Amino acid sequence: MSDRLLDFPLARRSDVVPEEGSWLREQQPVARVRTPRGDTAWLVSSYPLARQVLEDERFALRGTAAPGAPGPYAHPGAPRAGREAGAGLRGAVMKALNPRTGKGMHGWLRITADRLIDDLMAWGPPVDLRAGFADPFSAALHCKILGVPFEDWPRLMSSLDVAFMTSAQPFEGSQLNWYKDVGYMAERLNAPASERSGLLGELAALREDPLSSHLTDEMLATVAASLFGAGAVSTSAFLARAMLALLRRPQLAGFLRDRPDRMGRAVDELLRGNLPVGDIPPRLALADVHLGDVLVREGELVLVLVEGATFDPEVFEHPEVLNLNREYNPHLAFGGGRHLCPASALGHAHARTALTALVERMPRLGLAVPEERLVWRTGFITRLPERLPVLW
Repeated sequence: MSDRLLDFPLARRSDVVPEEGSWLREQQPVARVRTPRGDTAWLVSSYPLARQVLEDERFALRGTAAPGAPGPYAHPGAPRAGREAGAGLRGAVMKALNPRTGKGMHGWLRITADRLIDDLMAWGPPVDLRAGFADPFSAALHCKILGVPFEDWPRLMSSLDVAFMTSAQPFEGSQLNWYKDVGYMAERLNAPASERSGLLGELAALREDPLSSHLTDEMLATVAASLFGAGAVSTSAFLARAMLALLRRPQLAGFLRDRPDRMGRAVDELLRGNLPVGDIPPRLALADVHLGDVLVREGELVLVLVEGATFDPEVFEHPEVLNLNREYNPHLAFGGGRHLCPASALGHAHARTALTALVERMPRLGLAVPEERLVWRTGFITRLPERLPVLW
């Protein structure tokens, strides 16, 4: 490994663990890297230090969107509710993301998955499993959470192609795209009360609370647009990569058909093997903090190399093996500590339902094209195949 500053992200696709990951984890677990924006950052690649960053309150998301703050990519400068949001807004969001709160959520997920598979079978092979299943299934969940008409999902999902494009500099289309989505959510927020439901209904009602009077329609709509964007992108991208992993290993899909009781463990293992390749929220040090042998100074940018930490052989036995029956699996796919993703339980239920429906109903599912002909989206915040053509 040379002394040059490594460029982050380390890889252009998410199906291959970057060679630098092992070297960094063993030799330089806290290393200087250069982001696409040209900022320098500390990249943390060992499991213990990654957990420290994810759980230590001195490494925060707060301030990462401020003008002039270092970061991995350009952002559109959209408003945020911030710490002044208040308990009412935070409570409404947490309630919406709890799968136990939504009455009949698990049954609804399975019905929705089956309907999408019915459509795929009616179309006949080959079909694009990403466009025909992963995208609409993820969009359906988030439309339901927000109270958005499902028929609007194509415009919302297509908008994310621009919103989550990685760029070193802001560009006009990104900002226009963002405010179009915020405008859409504001319209839904102000729809007649009889047409409102889900989180948008809760946010509309919140405006009547004197403790939330400081929250503008733009701020509330921004919360809704951000939740749809981040949630739909992460769940759809994970499903696409998880399905590709099973398509490559038909024996594993067979194992899950025979042992449906192992699906929970399997999802955790697929999450562990899921390589976000740059899709990790940045952290700013709020104070001088020691990370191993490195002193991170207040205000410096810190990034976690999840694909390094979750392949750490000190924590995971034979980490290079995709073991769907792995018992001890403290993966970091949902973060950790106070930064644990609030939608982790919902995301897990979404993935379990999707993969269960696919392996049960499409037992002969396979790639319709040679694997080397798959095209990967590399200018996106998370790497994934553009299309996933399959037959059965």
